[in-house]
Amino acid sequence: MSADDLYFKSVRELGDLLRRREISPVELTRGYLDRLQRLGPGLGAVATLTEELALVQARAAEQEIAAGRYRGPLHGVPFGVKDLLATQGIPTTWGAEPYRQQVFDHDATAVERLRQAGAVLVAKLAMVELAGGLGYNTADASWTGPGRTPWNRDYWSGGSSSGPGAAVAAGLVAFAIGSETSGSILTPAAFSGVTGLRPTYGRVSRFGAMALSWTLDKLGPMARSADDAALVLEAIAGPDPRDPSSLDAPFQAPPRSGPPERPGGGRLRVAVPKGAADKAQPEVRQNFEASLGVLGRFADVTREVDWPDFPWGPAVSAIVSAEGASAFLDLIESGRAASLRCARDRTGGLPATLLPAVDYLHAMRLRGPMRQAAAELFSRFDVVAAPTRQTISYPMAVTFDKAYPGVGGGPALIPAGNLCGLPAVAVPNGFGQNGLPTSLSLLGPALGEGTLVAAAGAYQDATDWHRRRPPGT
Repeated sequence: MSADDLYFKSVRELGDLLRRREISPVELTRGYLDRLQRLGPGLGAVATLTEELALVQARAAEQEIAAGRYRGPLHGVPFGVKDLLATQGIPTTWGAEPYRQQVFDHDATAVERLRQAGAVLVAKLAMVELAGGLGYNTADASWTGPGRTPWNRDYWSGGSSSGPGAAVAAGLVAFAIGSETSGSILTPAAFSGVTGLRPTYGRVSRFGAMALSWTLDKLGPMARSADDAALVLEAIAGPDPRDPSSLDAPFQAPPRSGPPERPGGGRLRVAVPKGAADKAQPEVRQNFEASLGVLGRFADVTREVDWPDFPWGPAVSAIVSAEGASAFLDLIESGRAASLRCARDRTGGLPATLLPAVDYLHAMRLRGPMRQAAAELFSRFDVVAAPTRQTISYPMAVTFDKAYPGVGGGPALIPAGNLCGLPAVAVPNGFGQNGLPTSLSLLGPALGEGTLVAAAGAYQDATDWHRRRPPGT
């Protein structure tokens, strides 16, 4: 094993090595900090290194493990968080120039819970400014510069959790916490070639996290594998009195033995929506077909399933626009938005403030029938499978709409899953043009994360895409 191979091991593997005292939390932390300093700037992945705090936490972990006080599989494992999570005494910039000097006097609940699990915070990771809430349309939309996928640095790492995606892929952290309003965990997981888990709405407390859209925002893990993501979710899930939307629904990572089964027993039932990959790039479509073949080894796969017919995209757009404009009203009305990096963000909040109330209310009322339609679908199936994105990552040099004209479409699983508050997992499933990764997405019913990570874990047991390493890392 080369020295750098250590930084691409799974969370479970690192935890076992730390528990057996075969590696030192302090030396492991120093190694990740060195990689963050050397590789992070070139990827646009880092907002702030937390070196002093990290070494304090690593030394504490080393002493506790040596004394036999082992906290669990995250004890001594270095991680990063998207820079919209509050960290006491450390800048939390929201990726935006107007908030470069912002410092909170408390930690976000997710950060607290990871500290309690013994994990070591090594970095605040870069993000798209304001989590993309003002309508950005280019990769260069953060005060840290554009996030670059380590597979090909002429292409985007995905947004708005651009830093977590790139950092996990390049072995700069063992895992990261991202956020999703409508695609911001799944998209960077796909474009950066990592595993991303979007939990059920309310499963993870959002106390201490920047609010973009309070009826859609979710926090979740980005990691090397579904098993890793499950271990992290177990640490951060559960109720929090400081977040009234949080659910009394702790999560336990499923056992890693035998094929995944339905919650009631028997083979999993996987639905493939009609037209799921018809408009995808050829390599995305081919890799998705191969993935269905792997899923078919342990699940019953039904193709051409009708997808509920609702205006998923327009509804999520109206809700994000209205709630985002409310969240950032002072920034918009004060004129400070003019200092944002992306040209569209400087003015994108103005039309959002003029969105008719009837549009917002109509979109919110539709969420009831939408949830009913999703519940009916999940009464017949356990998992819905589709390509996470219809294309590979976008090139840096163009606006998003000009990246792949005429390509894309298909069922709107990302907006649908977010509008209904449903969990999903994205896992690498191959490569497309320009050496860039493609991704498989699995969508489940509310609180169905256990089934999703079991299915994704079985897929990853049968493939090695998640173990691939970007060149030059």
